[in-house]
Amino acid sequence: MSTSSVPRPEPTAPSGPLSRPRLPRPAGPGSPQGFLPALALFAGLRLAGILAVILTNELRGHPLVRNLAHSWDSRWYLHIATHGYGHLIWVSPQGAVQTDWAFFPLYPALIRALTLPLPLTPGQAALLIAWTAAGVAAYGIYRVGHHLYGRGVATALVALWGALPHAVELTIAYTESLFAALAAWSLYGVLKERWLEAGTLAALAGLSRPSGFAVAVAVSLAAGYEALRQRGRAPARLWAGALLAPLGWLAYVLWVGSRTGDLFGGYFTVQSAWDSRFDFGAGSVRFLGALLLHGGGVVYPVALLIVLAGLLLFVLLCLDRAPLALVVYAGVLVLLVVGGSGSFSSKPRFLLPAFPLLIPMARALARTWWLRRPPAVAVYGALALFSLLTGAYVTAVAHSPL
Repeated sequence: MSTSSVPRPEPTAPSGPLSRPRLPRPAGPGSPQGFLPALALFAGLRLAGILAVILTNELRGHPLVRNLAHSWDSRWYLHIATHGYGHLIWVSPQGAVQTDWAFFPLYPALIRALTLPLPLTPGQAALLIAWTAAGVAAYGIYRVGHHLYGRGVATALVALWGALPHAVELTIAYTESLFAALAAWSLYGVLKERWLEAGTLAALAGLSRPSGFAVAVAVSLAAGYEALRQRGRAPARLWAGALLAPLGWLAYVLWVGSRTGDLFGGYFTVQSAWDSRFDFGAGSVRFLGALLLHGGGVVYPVALLIVLAGLLLFVLLCLDRAPLALVVYAGVLVLLVVGGSGSFSSKPRFLLPAFPLLIPMARALARTWWLRRPPAVAVYGALALFSLLTGAYVTAVAHSPL
């Protein structure tokens, strides 16, 4: 009998949560031809952002690069790196005593470690760390996107992240790039079930920013879910990673508490002096009312639009059935932005490391090949231009806190 006459069974789609359609993945996820174009696009855009800041400083008669390393919080990090903690106190116009204990230690520790063997000023070391971490973060984000959806989505994800309105803060002396790098690779460790790696990086992320515990929550919940799924047969490294994840954040919070004489509440008292506390959105509601009544120039309406976009993107991320760790990580960051007090102009910066929010947009771009069509190039060019203009404005022109 001819083999052509034998009926062939129809292919069936796999059942369960893995049945959603995915784009084909190229072989060799770590190959240079896979990630280098994405990183080159990211680096080129961020270099253009730095040049835009320098040009704006030139036009305004300001020092060309000083505000890259000495803006707002940067001065506190540089002072800690040079003199240690407990030497800088500021009394706000409202009479609150603000101390340097509000700033987490990993970034200034790296700055100090770099200036000891190398002929670099603290400002130069801070920028070198921020720029290097931004590249590491972009590669980590690429690997997360590639692992889940393939090269096209990964490239679009990195491109969108580099074109966010406040992406300039990835290339100034701030902690966002360092935090994003640690978060991206920790979450990648979760996706690859490398629990010790994920927990260790989460602990380091907890030493980088107050919001660093978002990574610890994501890693621990993902580990707990995996342990339940395996019905008690989870390996020891899974539990070890889950236990490691929150240690960095907890260690610093307790250290500050011990210095203030209030072990469990001292850190939160320090943050309250900076008007940084979780007030369940009361501050955001007051800001919205004031903005509607009195207006707010350019910075504050743009910040509000970015926060609203973050909320919408989080809903889309949930509907997209993204992995639990990514949803939890992004959700905690969105919750802190919406429910936390403090200057509203800083909230877009707090959303900057929440790269999973961009996954639905990246999937849509890659699925339709928009990036290869002239209209899509024009749209992405407009996003990139808006990012460059916004970055130059908030860094070199506006007086609102970054």
